[in-house]
Amino acid sequence: MAFAAFGSAPAGTSGVEQAPRRRSRVALILLAPGLAYLALFFLTPLVSLVLTSFQAPVEFGDVGQYQPAFKIENYAVVVEAYWPHFLRAFGYALAATFFALIISYPLAYFIGVKARRWPLLQALMLTLVIAPFFISFLLRTLAWKSLMSDDTPLVIALKALSILPPDGHLTGTAFSVIFGLTYNFIPFMTLPIYTTLERLDTRYLEAGSDLYAGPATTFWRVTLPLSLPGIVSGTLLTFIPAAGDYINASASFLGSAQTSMVGNAIEANFLGLLNYPAASALSVILMGLILIIVGVYVKRSGTEDLL
Repeated sequence: MAFAAFGSAPAGTSGVEQAPRRRSRVALILLAPGLAYLALFFLTPLVSLVLTSFQAPVEFGDVGQYQPAFKIENYAVVVEAYWPHFLRAFGYALAATFFALIISYPLAYFIGVKARRWPLLQALMLTLVIAPFFISFLLRTLAWKSLMSDDTPLVIALKALSILPPDGHLTGTAFSVIFGLTYNFIPFMTLPIYTTLERLDTRYLEAGSDLYAGPATTFWRVTLPLSLPGIVSGTLLTFIPAAGDYINASASFLGSAQTSMVGNAIEANFLGLLNYPAASALSVILMGLILIIVGVYVKRSGTEDLL
C-alpha cells in the first residue's frame, strides 16, 4: 500500500511540492481580472498618451488632425511655452500640502487620541471630516467663489479693515487658488494621519511623562515619529492631485489667467486648441516630474514600503 501510494505521484515530485504550484495557479486566476483591468484602462491609455505626444500635424489637414511620428520637439515646445504653469502647479500644490498638514494634524490628533474616551464625539468629528465628500467638488469650489466675490460681507469687511486695498480682490489670486486646494484636499490629509494616530498606543506617551519628558519633547520624540507613515501618505494624497488640479485655478472658479496651472494648460490644448500632442506631452512631463518628486520624498522619509 505504501509503495502504491508512493508510485502514484509523478517522478521527482511530491504532494508537498505540488501544493505551492496549485496555489500559485489559483492566485494567477484570481489576479487575472485585476491585471486585465489595469492593462485595459491604465496601461493602454498610458501607451496611447505617450504615442500621441510624439505625433505631428497632418500636412494640409484640418485643425486637430495629426499623424503618427516621432516629433520629440513637442516636449521642448511645451516646456518653453508652459514652464511658468509647471512652477505655479508645484508651488501651489506644495503650499496647499503644507497648510493642509498644519490644519489636519491637530484635528487628526484630537480625533484619534484625545477623543477616544468619547466615542460619539469621535464618530461625529469623523463624519464632519468625511461630509464634504458627499458634495460635488465643483459645487464646493463654486460655493467658495460666491463667498469670495467682491460684493460679499467677507471682502467688504477685509477692505474695511484695510487688509485688502479698496480695489483688491480675493478671487483670481494665488491666495484663493491655494485656499481652494487646501480646503478641498484637507480630508485626504486628515484621514491617513487619523488612521495612524488611532492605532497609537498611549502607553508610549505615558512612558514619556514618567521619564520626565515634557509635552513638546514627547511629541517630537514619540508621537511624530510614530505618525510619520500617516503624514507621508496624507502629503502624497494631497500633493499629487493638487499638482494636477485644473478646477481651482480656472478663471471660471477661483483663479484667473495669471494663476493657471499645468492642468489648465492641458485642458486648453486638448479641448480648446485641439493640440493633442501638446496636451499629451504636458501630461507625460507632469507624470514624470511627480514620480521623481514622490520617489525622492518617500526615499528621504524612510517609508519606501509605501511605494
